[in-house]
Amino acid sequence: MATDHIRYDVLAQAALRGVVRTVLADVAKKGLPGEHHFKITFSTVAPGVRLSDRMRAQYPETMTIILQHQFWDLHVDDAAFEVGLSFGGVPERLAVPFEAVTAFYDPAVQFGFQFETLDANAPVIATGSQAAVRAYISGWFSRSHMTRPMPQVGSTGWPTMRSSRSAPSVLARRVT
Repeated sequence: MATDHIRYDVLAQAALRGVVRTVLADVAKKGLPGEHHFKITFSTVAPGVRLSDRMRAQYPETMTIILQHQFWDLHVDDAAFEVGLSFGGVPERLAVPFEAVTAFYDPAVQFGFQFETLDANAPVIATGSQAAVRAYISGWFSRSHMTRPMPQVGSTGWPTMRSSRSAPSVLARRVT
């Protein structure tokens, strides 16, 4: 068995978080293009997440927000984004570090990423096909998370990755 000293899983997730950062920064400057809109899920208990006590009580572990028609003051920096949203008619201001984001999805083009918490210091033991990157659409994208159902992609032709820890999944798939 080979040990992944490079930590491709950590690098891949960092790169995909960079995609989310770039997309949100562009939207902050220019607005949402066309029919694009985003569903962003994040851990409400992650360091740096700021939300009201009311929202934290309602979403004690994770929260999914939609950036589509009614959001304002989107600000993006290297580490986080902040946005104003209305929940039940009550305006709220959220601050979300990119490290807290667990999923990003654009229903307009059926494109998304799902992240898992990784320990950047833990070694990854990979064997054979387990060393490949897992790229697939997961069950997270159920009907409850989007306006139209996303087709599930079968295992044919998709490599998998497993480590000595839980199986990290990074999805990066555009379904046509």
